[in-house]
Amino acid sequence: MEYDYIIVGSGFGGSVSAHRLSQKGYKVLVVEKGKWYEANDFPKTNWNFKKWLWIPYLRFFGIMKLTIFRHIAIISGTGVGGGSLVYANTLPTPKTTFFNSGSWKDLNDWETELKPYYDEALRMLGAVKNPKLFDGDLVLKKVAENLEIKEKFEATRVAVFFDESGKTVKDPYFNGEGPDRSGCTFCGACMTGCRYNAKNTLDKNYLYLAQKNGAEILAEHEVYDVAPIDNADGIKGYEVSMKKSTRIFGKHQKIKAKGVIFSGGVLGTVKLLLKLKLKSLPNLSNKLGEDIRSNNETLISVSGLEKDKNLSKGIAIGSILDTDENSHLEICRYGEGSDAWKLAHLPYVTGSNVFSRLLKTFLKLLKNPVDYFKIYFVNGWAKNTVVLLFMQTLDSTLKFKRNIFGQMTSTVSTGKAPTPFIPESIKLVKEYSKAIKGVSTSFALETLAGIPSTAHILGGAVMGADSTTGVIDKNNKVFGYENMFIIDGAMISANPGVNPSLTITAIAERAMDQIIDKNLNS
Repeated sequence: MEYDYIIVGSGFGGSVSAHRLSQKGYKVLVVEKGKWYEANDFPKTNWNFKKWLWIPYLRFFGIMKLTIFRHIAIISGTGVGGGSLVYANTLPTPKTTFFNSGSWKDLNDWETELKPYYDEALRMLGAVKNPKLFDGDLVLKKVAENLEIKEKFEATRVAVFFDESGKTVKDPYFNGEGPDRSGCTFCGACMTGCRYNAKNTLDKNYLYLAQKNGAEILAEHEVYDVAPIDNADGIKGYEVSMKKSTRIFGKHQKIKAKGVIFSGGVLGTVKLLLKLKLKSLPNLSNKLGEDIRSNNETLISVSGLEKDKNLSKGIAIGSILDTDENSHLEICRYGEGSDAWKLAHLPYVTGSNVFSRLLKTFLKLLKNPVDYFKIYFVNGWAKNTVVLLFMQTLDSTLKFKRNIFGQMTSTVSTGKAPTPFIPESIKLVKEYSKAIKGVSTSFALETLAGIPSTAHILGGAVMGADSTTGVIDKNNKVFGYENMFIIDGAMISANPGVNPSLTITAIAERAMDQIIDKNLNS
């Protein structure tokens, strides 16, 4: 069987591509290495590692993957719907700086060009303002007041269905063409998978509609080769090789397509293309793997020691504080009972080397043994903890490349290496800890190795004027090959400084708008 397009990955770029191409009459196959997850398939808490984590070697086929490099630890999503299954629903628009920087800045007036596509993305994703603030949000509001920037605090814009009827209702978004929905219960469990059918994940909008248009979705399969037919530049199409991703000895198959869209996210797309550049796709730009960005993020947890608050209540990210022109802070929460993260946390300390940080960690534990005993052994971690997500638009980049063992590794490209010890972030952690009368912890790798964490890895296949400055052109077409596109976080060509899902969706909408209807193309 031959398809017009095979889409590798079902996240924000892949789902938009599947819907719009099938809407235009193309025969589409989406290949996703993760599993299908219905609402009742998600774990009740993140202690259910098999349903929460993606670690195939341990036979864990959950929705979240943790990948550790020398310079950064990356949280990403797997499953039909990609990162939408595990993300925090938040849909901000970047500031003007994003549109006027990076390798794409001179290719278009991006802020003007993308405006209608942002609007369409917001409509499709069902974006609304969070209607309720809870304890963790109110503490952030207090921090804003203490810093005398209360006007910079606001509720987030999120992809969640809010309905107080308590009943399942007919599709509220697409004139009845979408699935039935139920309202948010504010349980805080968005990032372990919404079990109440309220989160507007991609399987409930773009992918759902794509299937109604005839698109096919092949879950639990991983693409390992894409080869132009007759070794040409893709003008005759491609042969795509794939295998089962959830079986050790799975069946391999090859499927032909006239075009291919890579939408596996940075970790999927860049890793695969670095491999294929050595053999099947040698014409790929030498810029592949460069300009990797992380939004200059820090993820620091703060646990309250008093029992008068339930910090797990709300939506995953319910509020945001713009702390200056380059930075902002969001509070993230997990649902009550999802306490597994505490196993990977140590007291939050800063320092220029591992020895000073370990000494400070020991002294903190020695000075506050009762407080940390409560965090690790007594109080429910999720109920008493928020994760402070700090992001900046200030830029630094990494480069991903393959080592002699075929594994992807990181090196510093431009600017300073990413760090979890950003002065503005440190100040905000102290302010929030003081406001909540709590103590802070962070991912152990930050203490032991000085490696920051991010849920928003971007770049590696950026836009450019030609193959010497980018991997794709302004319409997401891959330089050197016909009818091949990259449409996912790897295409992001500057630092957005905010959660990138909306931006990926908007750019994907624009890329698909450039492709004419199949009937007009024949």
